[in-house]
Amino acid sequence: MHVAILSPVAWRTPPRHYGPWEQVTSNLAEGLVDAGIEVTLFATRDSLTKSTLDSVIPTGYEEDRTIDAKVAEALHVSNCFEKADKFDIIHNNFDFIPLTYSKHTSTPVLTTIHGFSSPSIIPVYEKYNDVSHYVSISNSDRNSRLNYVSTIYHGIDIKHFTFSNSHNNYLVFLGRIHPDKGVHNAIEIARRSGKELVIAGVIQDKNYYREFVYPYIDGKQIHYTGSINPIERNKLLGKAQALLHPVSFKEPFGLSVIESMACGTPPIAFNKGSMSEIITSGHDGFLVSTVDEAVARLDNIDSVNRINCRTTVEQRFTSERMIREYISIYNRIIPDYSHL
Repeated sequence: MHVAILSPVAWRTPPRHYGPWEQVTSNLAEGLVDAGIEVTLFATRDSLTKSTLDSVIPTGYEEDRTIDAKVAEALHVSNCFEKADKFDIIHNNFDFIPLTYSKHTSTPVLTTIHGFSSPSIIPVYEKYNDVSHYVSISNSDRNSRLNYVSTIYHGIDIKHFTFSNSHNNYLVFLGRIHPDKGVHNAIEIARRSGKELVIAGVIQDKNYYREFVYPYIDGKQIHYTGSINPIERNKLLGKAQALLHPVSFKEPFGLSVIESMACGTPPIAFNKGSMSEIITSGHDGFLVSTVDEAVARLDNIDSVNRINCRTTVEQRFTSERMIREYISIYNRIIPDYSHL
């Protein structure tokens, strides 16, 4: 079996700091290689992989703003599909644009839908229902108009996350600085609880940051560290008392939640989207509906056994489990195309 893995090209695969889609794609490519699968990864030229790297884009367009994003995407996707006959399957992790190439090749295309940026893109997925194979990353993120072959939760390489059974007295927010992620809620929770909050993440909405985040950063109770690399992330998460994930939208998955749990740090999350599929409230974190509830749960956050958090990831969210499930899907899809 020869699998083409199509990664986004906004950031390097794996990312230096931010880039959740690129991170999951890297976990997938490296895990498949470890499982003995031949893999060609289509990603930026500076990407790091044990597979065969094929690239026409030097670096991520979010890392080099002289690169035109649309041009980079067009060159990148076409490079993969022009070589489609070399592969048994193309695994698309690049959103909806590659679907427009799928009827021009006999090679099957599997698309992991990492979330819908807008309802306006649904018609593209719907148009290719008959020739594409869709995987959702949570049951809550499914759209009733689309046909899915499976839900496969993201998995992480747990070796990269150090478990800590003790913590310091601070909270952490890890994610995009964007209204969807609820950074303003995290700040309110921290201020009302009297606890320190460390905010880490890329600023995606500058106006939101200026109005709702920056005025509260005082370097004493509320800190902003910027976007952090994996080593810094591991340290920050491991010694936090809790991760705050007070999202304002239906979270498609929530990679930072399982990363935090892998370090032993329980999340307190607004119960939106996939959160109830990941967190068992009271066992490995807390699900809440309001800022008031989050503040109240902080009073007994230490009642959550940090070992439970780690065990949840070991049992349900490892890259090994994710790889097994994707290989199973490949084996279901590829034989249907063998006669073409």
